[in-house]
Amino acid sequence: MKPFEIAEGIYSVGVEDWNIRDFHGYSTPCGTSYNSFLIVDDKIVLIDTVKKEFADQLLANISQIVDPKKIDYIVSNHTEMDHSGGLPRVMHRVGEDKPLYCSKMGFKNLSLHFGQKWNYRPVENSEELNIGKRTLTFLETRMIHWPDSMFTYIKEDKILFSSDGFGQHYAGPEKFDDQIGEAVMGHAKKYFANILMLYVDRIKQLLNSIGELGLEFNIICPDHGIIWRKNPGKIVEAYARWCDLKPKRKAVVIYETMWDSTKAMAEKIAEGIAEEGVDVRPMHLRAWHRSDIITEVMDARAVIIGSPTLNNTLFPTIMDFLTYMKGLKTKNKIGAAFGSYGWSGESVKLINKELEEMNIEIIDPGLKIKYVPNQEGMDACFDLGKRIGKAILD
Repeated sequence: MKPFEIAEGIYSVGVEDWNIRDFHGYSTPCGTSYNSFLIVDDKIVLIDTVKKEFADQLLANISQIVDPKKIDYIVSNHTEMDHSGGLPRVMHRVGEDKPLYCSKMGFKNLSLHFGQKWNYRPVENSEELNIGKRTLTFLETRMIHWPDSMFTYIKEDKILFSSDGFGQHYAGPEKFDDQIGEAVMGHAKKYFANILMLYVDRIKQLLNSIGELGLEFNIICPDHGIIWRKNPGKIVEAYARWCDLKPKRKAVVIYETMWDSTKAMAEKIAEGIAEEGVDVRPMHLRAWHRSDIITEVMDARAVIIGSPTLNNTLFPTIMDFLTYMKGLKTKNKIGAAFGSYGWSGESVKLINKELEEMNIEIIDPGLKIKYVPNQEGMDACFDLGKRIGKAILD
């Protein structure tokens, strides 16, 4: 990715990772970008670096604008390795005595990652740094989504460098929201569902604080994906809406199958739900990635889980998904379980236990069918679907 100017004297110098397809359990079919930003003022500032493997590319991009040795300050908004992995290479080139601004928790994290050899400058929340015509304000955003996270704001230009907030895992020819259009919102929703959903209370507090401080944004520059310049308010409004976790009249039927019996049950349950006029999506766990399923779950009212019984327990992919969903702390859900079995049939009981631990209201004891469902069994699946559909509409 060639560097490009965002505003006068402010450049995007980051890199694109075209080939990554799994970002610690999150599917990235469009790759991702590691965005880094260079501000050329009386003092020259670099905001965030990139993944270790791309550090030389970052330095080459910076070199097209200034000699990296002329950088005066480095800001680390977030210490996760996709943003800090390139720091050792950058600091070596820039000069290890140059001030490195970070949150107090960022100082602890970076010290554990790389040692205490650098000139760390831990900042207070709302602390300011004048760099000439511009002033940087550091805003603590703890647990959005790591304890060290912070934003950096240029009040003169009303530009927000938002770290992992407002981002998307996307690499493409488009660099700005007005270039990609509405398609960006699907990427942003998936990012929110899989990275930030469990921090909605923190995000609400942040959005309230932004309102109280009267901060305005002309441009929002996240560390992944496109930059919001035409309508940055759109993604802020979307975050406010997504934080409510208000479900739609929608159900997701998530299932695994061995010999298609549970599949047949899933599709019949979905048919029954649809009969009530409810939007429903049956999703086979080996056909859909768990991160795409969670994106659908985020705004669904009902989550229906189906698994065959394997070795007296759940199918492994079902257990994997339930663990993943539990960690993201979904809210405002109703649920039910179903599955086929040959001998003992524990799957429904085990799914219900997991749903209860997630505070999902179980609206039906569940349905299990031995071996291949006959017509009576399929009718029972359809009826279960109708009951679920009615419960969603209540």
